[in-house]
This record gives sequence, C-alpha cells and structure tokens, in this order.
Amino acid sequence: MELASVYLPTLTTFGVFLLVGFLAQLVDGAVGMAYGVISSSVLLAFGVPPAQASATIHAAECFTTGASGASHLLHKNVDWKLLARLAPAGVVGGVAGAYILTGFDPTFIKAIVIAYLGVLGLFMLQRALREPKEEPPHLKHVIPLGVVGGFLDASGGGGWGPVVSSTLMGRGHTPRYVIGSVNAAEFVVTVAISITFLGAFMTGRFALEGGLAQGGASLAGLILGGVAAAPLAGFVTKIAPARVLLGAASVLVICLSIWQGVQLWPRLLEYPVFKQMAQVTGLH
Repeated sequence: MELASVYLPTLTTFGVFLLVGFLAQLVDGAVGMAYGVISSSVLLAFGVPPAQASATIHAAECFTTGASGASHLLHKNVDWKLLARLAPAGVVGGVAGAYILTGFDPTFIKAIVIAYLGVLGLFMLQRALREPKEEPPHLKHVIPLGVVGGFLDASGGGGWGPVVSSTLMGRGHTPRYVIGSVNAAEFVVTVAISITFLGAFMTGRFALEGGLAQGGASLAGLILGGVAAAPLAGFVTKIAPARVLLGAASVLVICLSIWQGVQLWPRLLEYPVFKQMAQVTGLH
C-alpha cells in the first residue's frame, strides 16, 4: 500500500506530462511557438510554483530545443546574422528574468505570470486569426527584442517563440529563417536560464515543492514527450494547418489562465492592493 501511494501519483504525473510534452512540441514544431506557454499553463494548473514551473520547463527545453536547433542547422534554416543578435540578447534577458522570478513571493508572482500567459494566449489567438503584415525584412531592434523575449520567457515559463518569432515574421522576415534562427537561439537562451535556476536552487534562493519524485516525473514526461514529438512536427505541419494548431493552443492557454485566476483570487485578497481593487470593483 505504501509503495502504491508513492508510485501511482508519480506514474500519473509522468503520464500526464508525457502527453503535455508531446502535444506541446507538436504545436511548437508546426508553428514555431507555444511549447513553453502550454507546459507552463499546465504546471501552474497543477499547483507548481512559478519559479519551479519555469525551471522545469527550461530543463526539459535543453533537450527539445537542442534537437530542434540541430535539425534547423542541418537543413540550413538558420540566418547567422539574426542568430548572432538574438542569442546573446536572449541570454541577458533570460538570466535577469530567472533571477528576479526566484526572489519574489510566489503567490504574487503567480498572479502576474497567469495574467501574462493569458495575454500571450490572446496574442497567439490574434496571430492565428489574421495573416502577418507585410513589411520589408530588416534587423532593426532585434537585440532589444531578444532581451525582452528572454526576460519574459524566463519569468513566465514561456514566451520566447510567441514574442520573438511573431514579431520577426510580422516584420516580413522569411518564416523558414525566423523559425530556424529563433529555435537555434532558444537553445542557447534555455541553457543559460537553466544554469541560473540551478544556481538559485543550490544557493537556497528557491526550493522544490512536491518532492523530487513528482518534480522528476513531470520533467521526464516533458522531455520524453517533446523528444518523441519532434520528428513528427513536419508531418503534422502537412496534415494540420498551422493556424488551426496555434488557435487551439491559444484557446487552451486562455482557458487555463482564467481557471487559475479564479482559483488564485481568494489568496490574492490577502494583499491590500488586491483587496482595495476588489472593493472598488465589487468583486470582494
């Protein structure tokens, strides 16, 4: 009975995140975004603290983005000038985001992250409903974009693809080179963010909740699911329109954000700022 009480929840967690990692990577591989956003939304819905959720996702992405980046390099989908600007900028923003995330009250940060993911979900839905605008391709503002994308990706557990890829494609860059370069840069950014989280954990800046078994099960599921789905991304792209996949992912993220916000609201009322806001709006 004791073994069952330990292993059954762990196996259930592994199975759930195996499926989450697989589906998230299918969407990400087809449209160049959404792995982190979907995974983060599900982890937060399971009650995982924001810093731990982001650390788990980025640890998994060290494997999935490595495989994806290598594939894009092999198929010559990388614009080296774009990569040389994005990767260092993303590292700076990502390290800053990870460090800040691990130093704040988890309830307050979770509220911010949920709101951020909800906005990202709306942004993804907007991208799915309309064609990108036509502008001449250029490399202006790529470095600030990389810093912002890295910061939001680390602090929110996802956002590098939706922020960076969508912005670049919206400016008129060729999608093939945008997705390839952004994926290759993401590997470098993800490794830097993961190292920052590891350093924060080793120095006691944040601690794991739920036990090593549960955390390891969710991490293993995300890694194996994502790696298994990576080779199928091209096939999925052929049989399912990218805009449909992105639209479905955006609806999932928006619904999860609303559900988590409703569940978190009673705890937020303990903060004076939220209590005053509730009294003004009549939501208390």
